[in-house]
Amino acid sequence: MGCGRVGSLLARRLDEGGHSVAVVDQDPKAFRRLGSDFSGVTVSGMGFDRETLEAAGITRAHSFAAVSSGDNTNIIAARVARETYGVEQVIARIYDPERAEVYQRLGIPTVATVSWTTGQIMRGLLPLGAESEFIDATGEMTLAEVHLAESWSGRTALDLELETSARVAFITRYGRPFLPNALTVIQQGDLVHLLFESDRRQLVEDACAPKPGGHS
Repeated sequence: MGCGRVGSLLARRLDEGGHSVAVVDQDPKAFRRLGSDFSGVTVSGMGFDRETLEAAGITRAHSFAAVSSGDNTNIIAARVARETYGVEQVIARIYDPERAEVYQRLGIPTVATVSWTTGQIMRGLLPLGAESEFIDATGEMTLAEVHLAESWSGRTALDLELETSARVAFITRYGRPFLPNALTVIQQGDLVHLLFESDRRQLVEDACAPKPGGHS
């Protein structure tokens, strides 16, 4: 639902990947963004209206993405898809990060646009700390991208797990992700993605940060 810049790009990529795609938008002119080679279905109407959703094939859908420009519209549509039609994979684009956290805890995965963009910029300005990439529906587990202090270079993934009580989910090196093993040596510039209990965030960040009076 939503055929703006995000929705149209998402729909085109899914279509190019061989998936069956239907796009819903109130404005029929928005479908022009899909291009002439888009092979999916387009339906004009409100994204949370049942007749509109059924015309788009919601009863056969495996996934539903609500990516319009309105938070309320997105979350209502996402709930209708999940609760009324039982769609397995549902995600909503939310601009208000506080709302996003609430809906995440209700079991509806969200992408908080403002906080994501801000986080990416902060990454370039202040590279240390842990930037959440995923929080499970209960709020108890967090997957975060962590920039390590230089003192971690030359140590192993196992060392990091032992000191943080977290799990190394994967490492991004030179822009490419890979799955490490216990003996993988951490290199300067690595982005380490850690999975940990949410209430241990500060302990994880402290373990990854430069030590007071020491080298970064």
